[in-house]
Amino acid sequence: MMVFSFRNLCRSGLVLGLVPLAAWAAADPAEQVGKAAGEWLKARAETVKLQSDWGAQRQLLESTVKALEERAGNVEDKRDKLLAKTAGIQGELAAVGTKNRETATGLEATESRLKQLTERLQKLRPSLPPRLSAALDLPFQSLAESGLSLGERMQLAMTVLNRCIQFNRTISSGEEALVPPGESSPKSLEVIYWGLSHAYALDRAAGRAWSGAPGPQGWRWEPLAAATPVIKLIDVYSDRVEPDFVLTPVQLRHLAAGGSTP
Repeated sequence: MMVFSFRNLCRSGLVLGLVPLAAWAAADPAEQVGKAAGEWLKARAETVKLQSDWGAQRQLLESTVKALEERAGNVEDKRDKLLAKTAGIQGELAAVGTKNRETATGLEATESRLKQLTERLQKLRPSLPPRLSAALDLPFQSLAESGLSLGERMQLAMTVLNRCIQFNRTISSGEEALVPPGESSPKSLEVIYWGLSHAYALDRAAGRAWSGAPGPQGWRWEPLAAATPVIKLIDVYSDRVEPDFVLTPVQLRHLAAGGSTP
């Protein structure tokens, strides 16, 4: 038993002694160093590649950033120019708006004055000489319409005023159909107008004459005591007789709201 055990023990010790030798042989330092060197080289290659890639990417990024900065600068310059131009345009628009408001206010004031002028012309018409009033019938009718524009109303009013001014600067004579006071039917009479102030009408066949002038109720004719001065006046004007001074009766009236004062 003892011999067996000793042998067995020796064998067991030999085996146990060989195990560390195998383990030491498996863990060879040269192999570990080679493996570590391989890993280091691999890592180094990866690092170099990454550094190379980063260098290329960095140049591209720097170029891109530079281009973007230049573009941003150009955009800012354009923005500043547009802001300056827009500020000028806004100033012009503000000035135009102010002018438009002033113009609108002026047009309103002009329209109001023109309306008052039109009303005064309509009230003045009955006091105009009959010949002039008849000649201005169409403009007066047009002025009475409500749908006229400001320009059309102004043109009609100026037409009436210009015709009145022109008539007032001249002496005009001719035949005219009038209704003398006290008669119901019109008669063809010789009439001579002294502007807008007064006129004379003559019924040469009947030897009757009338003087006409504007009054508070409009133009009116009044009979004259003698027709001779009017006959001579019309004959001198018509070159039927030699030029001469003619005395004719004239009655001046001051037109007032309450009546007339001779």
